[in-house]
Amino acid sequence: MLILTRRTGETIVIETPSGEVVEVTVLGNNGPQIRMGVTAPKHTSIDREEIYKRKKAEASHG
Repeated sequence: MLILTRRTGETIVIETPSGEVVEVTVLGNNGPQIRMGVTAPKHTSIDREEIYKRKKAEASHG
């Protein structure tokens, strides 16, 4: 796992092997919560972890 530190307004850039770019920007924080913005190609699915896991579980159960 790569661990990065970013301040409000700073961005992390992720480039896929196919050359697509996903940007994650720290928008701010309120105590223990951090607000992030994600910019990605429209066909890219972006979910919170619990939603992603639920979708995968539902798909595997038909």
